[in-house]
Amino acid sequence: MQKNNEISAVITGVGMYVPDKVLDNKYFESIVDTNDEWIRTRTGIVERRIIEDGATSDLGTRAVQDLLKSTNTDPEDIDIIIVATVTPDMFFPATACLIQDNIGAKNAWGFDFSAACSGFLFALENGANFIKSGKYKKVVVVGADKMSSIIDYTDRNTCILFGDASSAVLLEPSDDPSLGVKESILHIDGSGRNDLYMKAGGSAKPASHKTVDNGEHYIYQDGKAVFKVAVKGMADVSAEVMKKCGLNSDDIAYLVPHQANLRIIDATAKRMGISPDKVTINIQKYGNTTAATIPLCLTEYYRDRKIKKGDNLILAAFGGGYTWGAMHLVWGID
Repeated sequence: MQKNNEISAVITGVGMYVPDKVLDNKYFESIVDTNDEWIRTRTGIVERRIIEDGATSDLGTRAVQDLLKSTNTDPEDIDIIIVATVTPDMFFPATACLIQDNIGAKNAWGFDFSAACSGFLFALENGANFIKSGKYKKVVVVGADKMSSIIDYTDRNTCILFGDASSAVLLEPSDDPSLGVKESILHIDGSGRNDLYMKAGGSAKPASHKTVDNGEHYIYQDGKAVFKVAVKGMADVSAEVMKKCGLNSDDIAYLVPHQANLRIIDATAKRMGISPDKVTINIQKYGNTTAATIPLCLTEYYRDRKIKKGDNLILAAFGGGYTWGAMHLVWGID
């Protein structure tokens, strides 16, 4: 727990970008064996966004530009850029490098962070620790994924779930110990490596004509296996971080969950004793945008004046790897 004389890492600004093109459930009825009612009932998704011309760095750049504009921040004042993504433009250079160049943050360093759907949460923990060290003053944390680039649109089990988007937050130091990132509990478990992953493209199975022909550069997911562990993992860790921070359900303004599946979100809220009106939801509009879902919720709910300074938020996620965790964040923007 934070001591009173320690530096607080506070979110002082937000930004987002979602592409214009919308794929609604009716579209998927025309390409795979599914229907609108089934998708809504099983996932809560109504539509999702797809970028037609651009890559993950383009999504991230626009989100950061929105952040800089809304906070009147000079890009040359940024110290670090951390990009959470599983769809980098390329293996190297890092997407953080591309965004840094695009926005003119010539004094910043940074890196990419790969933790699937938990990526933003893990990156935010890292960014907060950079701020708390006292060495850095402005850290931008980006969640960005072009999921359409790794989706098999003939696979009805996965193609309906994902969309493209990006969102970003600015972390800065504060001497107010009541605000900012308070506590987190984060986990990984590599035994889940074969339940949600991309089979080829890395050093274990480099790209070849065979891997491309076999469709091994798309997401593979064992939906039932992932659902089972995600429900337990996300719910348990959210309740655990509340207990660790001495919070009860009445203290929480919002649960801000990763937007993977409405049933998983509902189970997490129930485990925490939180009513549905205290859960941030935008899965119906964007689907699962992987690392972008949590900051998208933060941005939209703040801009809609639903999240206010001093609000206790519990951020929670579960992703392939497995990766999962929860964080207690006290909102710091008026």
